[in-house]
Order: sequence, then structure tokens, then C-alpha cells
Amino acid sequence: MERKRSKIRSTVGTGTRLNLIILKVFYHIMKKILIFSLCMLFSTALFAQKKSETSSVISMDKSMFLEKVYDYSLNSTEWNYKGNLPAIIDFYATWCGPCRRVSPILEDLAQEYKGKITIYKVDTDKEKELAGEMGIRSLPTILFIPMEGKPQVMVGAAEKETFVKAIEEILLKKE
Repeated sequence: MERKRSKIRSTVGTGTRLNLIILKVFYHIMKKILIFSLCMLFSTALFAQKKSETSSVISMDKSMFLEKVYDYSLNSTEWNYKGNLPAIIDFYATWCGPCRRVSPILEDLAQEYKGKITIYKVDTDKEKELAGEMGIRSLPTILFIPMEGKPQVMVGAAEKETFVKAIEEILLKKE
């Protein structure tokens, strides 16, 4: 009987040791996965921060719109642009495919026309009141705002050449 107990103990002992080894291996794998995940998260956050620092397109909310573009709360029937440079405002949503195609084009144009025009973007999901006040019904809606005169609207995605033509003819008045 003593022999059977020792075999049982040695079998249980071996199983327990095996379980400990498996747990240690699992712990080391999970630790590496966690470290890898944290590194990926950190590098993604760093890249996003760097991109936003170098981005020339300015994210706009309602208060910035009222301050820098047009204060529609004054119930004025006449458009009165408050900016120092002609502007483009991109009304977009993050889920909108055509909006995502337009975004890099506007980034390029912001760099090319730096100091000549200002390019803003408004997330219509976050700024529903502003989008409603401006009558935004389709995305993307691009508003071209010259220094003088009424803004002009373009609905839908367009090629870079179309934007360049609009900037030159509407905003910078070159024909």
C-alpha cells in the first residue's frame, strides 16, 4: 500500500510541476504580449500626436466657428466673415468614405497655400448644432469662404485639381 501511495504522490507531484511550468510559460508569453501591446499603443499615440502637430488643417468646434468665421447667433441675415484669410471648411464625419478621400487632399492644400488660406474641418457627429445651422445635409460638404462676398458650397468628394481651381477662382480671385 505504501508503494501505491508513493506512485500516486509522484504522479501528482509531476502533474503539479508540469502545471507550474505551463503557468510560468503562460506568464512569460502574456508578459511579452502585454509589453508589445503597450509599445504599439504608445507608438500609435505618439504618431497621432506628431501628425496632429504637423497638421495644417484646423479642427473647429461651434465656439471657434462663432469666433473666427461667422456668428449666426446674432440672427443677422447678412453673411459677415470674421477671418483674416480666405477659408475652406470641410464638414465631414469619420465614418464617411468620401470624407476620408478628401482629407489628405485638404492636408496637401493646407501646406501648399499656407499663409494664403486657412483650412478648417468640422466633425458633424460632434458638432450637430453647427452642422444644422449651416444646413449640412450631405457629406462631405466643403464651404469656400472668400474675404468678400458669400461663401460657395461644394457637396461630395472631388479631385485635387477641382479644389485648386476653386481656391484660385473663388478664394484668391485669380482667373
